Amino acid sequence: MNLFSEEDNEKKTKNPQEQTHELLPIKNKKIELQQIAEQTSSDGGLLLLKEIEEQIKLIEDLTNCIKDKRNQRYIQHDLCSLLTQRIFQIAAGYEDANDCDSLNTDAIFKMCAHKFPSDSSLSSQPTMSRFENSVTNSDLYRIAECFARKFIESYVNEPPVIILDCDDTNNNAYGGQQLALFNNYYKESCFMPLHIYEGLSGKLISTILKPGRRSKSVNVFSILKRVVYFIRKYWKNTLIILRGDSHFCSPDFMNWKEKQNNIGFITGLSGNTVLNKLAETTIKSAQNKYKREQIPVKMYHTFEYKANTWEEEQRVIVKVEVNKRGTNIRYIVTDQRKYRTKNLYELGYCKRGEMELFIKEHKTYLKSDRTSCNSFKANQFRLFLHSASYVLIHSLQKNIFYGTKLFNATKRTIQLKIIKIAAHVKELKTKIKVEFPHTNPQKGLLAKSFNIFEVLRN
Repeated sequence: MNLFSEEDNEKKTKNPQEQTHELLPIKNKKIELQQIAEQTSSDGGLLLLKEIEEQIKLIEDLTNCIKDKRNQRYIQHDLCSLLTQRIFQIAAGYEDANDCDSLNTDAIFKMCAHKFPSDSSLSSQPTMSRFENSVTNSDLYRIAECFARKFIESYVNEPPVIILDCDDTNNNAYGGQQLALFNNYYKESCFMPLHIYEGLSGKLISTILKPGRRSKSVNVFSILKRVVYFIRKYWKNTLIILRGDSHFCSPDFMNWKEKQNNIGFITGLSGNTVLNKLAETTIKSAQNKYKREQIPVKMYHTFEYKANTWEEEQRVIVKVEVNKRGTNIRYIVTDQRKYRTKNLYELGYCKRGEMELFIKEHKTYLKSDRTSCNSFKANQFRLFLHSASYVLIHSLQKNIFYGTKLFNATKRTIQLKIIKIAAHVKELKTKIKVEFPHTNPQKGLLAKSFNIFEVLRN
């Protein structure tokens, strides 16, 4: 049975953008809809990210990290244009390279890539995919250094202390990607990228793609040592503290840091019979108190402990919780001895939970788990592209939106309330005119933000 009339079928053969659609009427007045508005974009807020890029020069520096081996006589899209297009698409919620085909004529994306709206189209999907698969190991290493350098440049002065928050997460793989291994914990073939952020500010330091198995402490140590050495070249006196869960408790790091200045750590520690014996009094006290009072009990205790693989004794803190579900015992180990036990656990170690939110924003809101290329190098490059989007949005949020409701908003909220604003673009003879809706609920914040950028340019 044909559900469409001949007239309807004739309409379907036309260009979908030129079709006229009839909507439900309002007060007997007919509503017609057409998708023919020219030079109108749904992502006008990207112009704020363009201003951020002009300030921090992230994409410009990333471009300098990649050696362009293409024959320059046949190039239509330079590397900076390709990077800008892809990074800004990710920031706006278009994580697939396929979206290049539908967005390469968008006036706002062209302007962000330093093109006029009337200029030729931006890159198509095949060109972008070839670009993603063209990077070398040397390019990737320089990009990783660039992210660390941009992190350092984001500070006006050398900070007294920074916290390296480290954790890995699963990026599930559904094809024949190189080094996508089966992980028994997640019951999926996946990658396990390592995320490193500064714990006090949420600033991204690096994201390293790894095969789909949990990080071994010796491998993590080799990465963290490079990060620390790189930071130390610029900041001689900053206290650098490593913070992570128990599988970041590396004897190699502990023993190495004893020979370094201003290096510390606070990590989880897996329990064992020796630790349980040392914490036995606290455990029994908490259990007895719960039996007497029948209300949840939480107790802390600290003691010195030295495992066979450690060169020095370290401070261990045990937290014992007893409630109707039983007894929960957790250990952390640290070299920080001047802080009170409870404060060090709750305000020092437990604060690493905020890093889970940073990873969530990177992975869930900016879709950085879309590591679907066959090549491992291409997937690492993709992870860096998503990281660049994170850095741009984070810089906008923490510097320009300071003191507003969006200062602590999620990246998804920034996308929906700021980036996803309709914009009408008019290219005139002497200028380009961009018009936002008068009823835009964020027009006050946008006006303030653009005023800030005007001051910064002067």
